[in-house]
Amino acid sequence: MQDSVDHHLARWRGKAPYDERTEAIVTRMQFLVKHVRQAKDRALAHVGLQEFEFETLHRLVSHGGSMTPSELAKELLLSPAGTTGRLDTLEQAGLIRRLRGTGDRRRVEVELTEAGHAKWLAAMELRAVVESDMIATLDPASQETLNELLKHMLAKIEAARDVFTSPH
Repeated sequence: MQDSVDHHLARWRGKAPYDERTEAIVTRMQFLVKHVRQAKDRALAHVGLQEFEFETLHRLVSHGGSMTPSELAKELLLSPAGTTGRLDTLEQAGLIRRLRGTGDRRRVEVELTEAGHAKWLAAMELRAVVESDMIATLDPASQETLNELLKHMLAKIEAARDVFTSPH
């Protein structure tokens, strides 16, 4: 069975200095990530969400449905202005609401609405189908092997990155 990476390798064979096995593995990972991203984007579009909206709702759900704008900004790696823009869009769509603190009127809480939770849940269910369909091409033993191999690679890369980013 051939895939697009086999054709890519054949096209570049003898023309570029690289290890063919490494190129095959990395390129397949990149293509798989691209296919997953596109399928997940289609799932979001199906429920009427954009990626930035989903990510904001996702963070709110992970924190029990309520966060301050500054907590959201920090989690989403956004500026306060960028966060405000996102929240305006989500509030206009009825997916979140902003509530003033009762003790301190300066404090604002962002709260997920029932409609926001329902839309997030619908997106999660469709995204789970996309992921399951992709993994289902492998039998359970192969899935476990792939999971362990990827975990090993990621742990090594993360450990090496920590060496360079840790303050001394």
